[in-house]
Amino acid sequence: MNTPRALMAPLLLAPVLAFAQAAPLTVCMAEDNPPFSMARKGQVTGFDVKLAEAVARELGRELKLMPFEPEVEKEAMLTHEVNAMLSAGLCDLASGFPLLASDLGPPTRERFKTPDYPGAKPPRERPFVPLGTLVPSQPYQGTALVIVQRAGAPVAASLGDLKGRKVAAVAGTLEGTLVAMYGGGALAKDMVSLGQREDVWAALDSGRVDALMVPSAAFDTYRARKPGTTLQAGPARPLGINLGWVALSSKADLLEAVNRVVARASASGELQVWAREAGLSWQAPSVPAVTGTLSLAGLLRD
Repeated sequence: MNTPRALMAPLLLAPVLAFAQAAPLTVCMAEDNPPFSMARKGQVTGFDVKLAEAVARELGRELKLMPFEPEVEKEAMLTHEVNAMLSAGLCDLASGFPLLASDLGPPTRERFKTPDYPGAKPPRERPFVPLGTLVPSQPYQGTALVIVQRAGAPVAASLGDLKGRKVAAVAGTLEGTLVAMYGGGALAKDMVSLGQREDVWAALDSGRVDALMVPSAAFDTYRARKPGTTLQAGPARPLGINLGWVALSSKADLLEAVNRVVARASASGELQVWAREAGLSWQAPSVPAVTGTLSLAGLLRD
């Protein structure tokens, strides 16, 4: 029996549609950003992976993770590196992106090279990729700073509680700037300057410094490495910057699935469970979702 021509096109298209529906959802995430994402021996783990798995299930697609290595000493380039990964078609989405207005929307550079990733050519051989427009999801995690001290020291709820103590100030970091600027230099007398490559935890353990301010996620990572540590952290102070997912504007529809998963998991408490399983102190996102400018004055206020 001959097949009517009207039915031929759908039949011929069926394999193509099946392939398109089966295409993996590829998510880029930093390879060394615990407890959010960490790549070791070919396996990627962390809080962002839990969320990526849920988003892939939401879309009915297989999940493929693409770890990449950001230029740590050039954090201002992260937005261009992520954009290049997305624009080169290496991934559909990227997680763990700071939602700053200046890093979203049309790119400030026309082209950029991708960072290191599995299978990448040597940097000199990589082409410059034309960049697209980045659009964000709703936030899934807020950020916060904490003051860490040795056990037995009075808990410090603010920088003002550290007067008279040796306080670490890591050069070139937001935390170091806050310590140096607090109270017009009120902590300068006892401030201990550290380089970014120095081990701040060793400085605290040895008594070189009495206290330090770090992102709460950094302390979470330290506690995971040293489960028996006696170091203690004071109350978390929201930083006012949220983390979200980003995609190119041409794939903005994928972010709708991210938003659904985040909203549902947050309401059910599952998001907090994923964070706890990853060793992360979950922080509720702050308002607004996307930060225009970071107010140092607000952070310096006790």
